[in-house]
Amino acid sequence: MQLSKEEVLQRANEQCKNTLMETLNIEIVDFGEDFLVAKMPVDSRVHQPDGVLHGGATAALAESVGSFASHIFVDSEKFFVRGIEITANHLKGIREGNVYAKATFIHKGRTTQLLDIRVTDDEDNLISVCKLSTISLPKNK
Repeated sequence: MQLSKEEVLQRANEQCKNTLMETLNIEIVDFGEDFLVAKMPVDSRVHQPDGVLHGGATAALAESVGSFASHIFVDSEKFFVRGIEITANHLKGIREGNVYAKATFIHKGRTTQLLDIRVTDDEDNLISVCKLSTISLPKNK
């Protein structure tokens, strides 16, 4: 049975229930052969005290979308994925609207993966550039 793109996105977002992704209202909104896109609303819940998007919330968005991308591109019956390092360069502040994180693979190895994650706003302005390293480890049976 071939699932539609909408069905795949619905199933992906169902996996986010009762997680940090749900707490931050992060939603998977698009995917392709080598990328995944998530959206997060920018409001007071993700602001730092002076009313702009918190860098930690941006990093959480980036790690969430990058780890999720690695997870769906490995055999999740045999492996689990963990983030092992993230870097984030914040280039522009934002007070409201949405941010979108697009994770694309730089390296898709059997054990380690490296992803480039670009965070943009509703007008496609670059907000942050992140890099995430993940590791795929075998599940114990």
